[in-house]
Amino acid sequence: MRRRPWRRTFFVDLFLLLFIVPLVLFVLRVAFTGGDAEVRVKRSAELPLRFSSDGGFKILQVADMHYGNGLVTRCRDVLPTEAARCSDLNSTLFLKRMIEAEKPDLIAFTGDNIFGASATDAAESLFKVFRPAMESRTPWAAILGNHDQESTMTREELMSFISLMDYSVSQVNPSGFVVDGYGNYDIRVHGAWGSGLANTSVLNLYFLDSGDRVMVSGVRTYGWIRDSQLTWLHTISEELQVSRYPAPALSFFHIPIPEVRELWFRGFVGQFQEAVTCSSVKSGILQSLSSMGDVKAVFIGHDHLNDFCGKINGTWFCYGGGFGYHGYGRVGWPRRARVISAHLAKGKEAWMGVETIRTWKRLDDDKLTKIDEQLLWSHDHLQPGTLYV
Repeated sequence: MRRRPWRRTFFVDLFLLLFIVPLVLFVLRVAFTGGDAEVRVKRSAELPLRFSSDGGFKILQVADMHYGNGLVTRCRDVLPTEAARCSDLNSTLFLKRMIEAEKPDLIAFTGDNIFGASATDAAESLFKVFRPAMESRTPWAAILGNHDQESTMTREELMSFISLMDYSVSQVNPSGFVVDGYGNYDIRVHGAWGSGLANTSVLNLYFLDSGDRVMVSGVRTYGWIRDSQLTWLHTISEELQVSRYPAPALSFFHIPIPEVRELWFRGFVGQFQEAVTCSSVKSGILQSLSSMGDVKAVFIGHDHLNDFCGKINGTWFCYGGGFGYHGYGRVGWPRRARVISAHLAKGKEAWMGVETIRTWKRLDDDKLTKIDEQLLWSHDHLQPGTLYV
């Protein structure tokens, strides 16, 4: 008896289409990606960054987020009435409120973004820290503090990961230079569209890695900015200063320098509530900034209970104030964020170079209360240090 030849029927084709093909594709995806979500290209910020059509450029500084694992990570140093429901999510909500209220052109995360000892998975915690920035499609930059690497990633891995996240303009290190640390880079902010400086940087931002903990002569101390970093900083500053427009600059790093202690005797704007914790080594950063001449202000973190600005050798040093709820604070003293606002001078027909740089802070209260607004730098007659009430 001859067997009838086998024929594929409609139902066999349907079975292959609905079951076998998806199964094969799933197995291939697992084999090549480990089962993770599909690979996609990073969503990039529009570069170069530039001043807006109203002549402004605003930076939101987030200092010491100290993020742990999210909902299960409890707050520190809050009122008893707040403690039961307070977690990392309060830090996330504060960041979302600040983005909505200030609409920054750039968010600068100045270290201790995660609190390594409380972050089970560094990558997962980083996503939670930066998610509000990514969801708002706001360009953002980050550097490391002394706690970020205490979880599951090294400092190099952290900065590499951060640089690949959506809308991040962070970099691991500058190309063509061998420098200490990870997270040394510059960002150039161009003039407004339609102006003669639309293709020129009119505000330069220098980000530096101040390290974590090191041993010096058998004593454990905090890190500092090394000579290799200062060499790069000098080089890039000189290149920018001989350009068409010698732009003012701002710098961001985490650990303060020892000279900041002197501001207790010199005067300051804001709150000086705890000792300045810094390296026992005096690096050459202050001398470098003075000789460069373009850096008008430095923005730091690390000491959560300090939120003051003070001037040393012609350069302002400003604390961000503790932002995150899992970082230490003081009961009854609201978490806070710093805002830096640069504005262009108005010419007869178009915007010109930077005219003023101001700063203020906002408290995480019902009204996001604005405090300590002051002028840091002006190109003309305004007196730096002026408070606005």
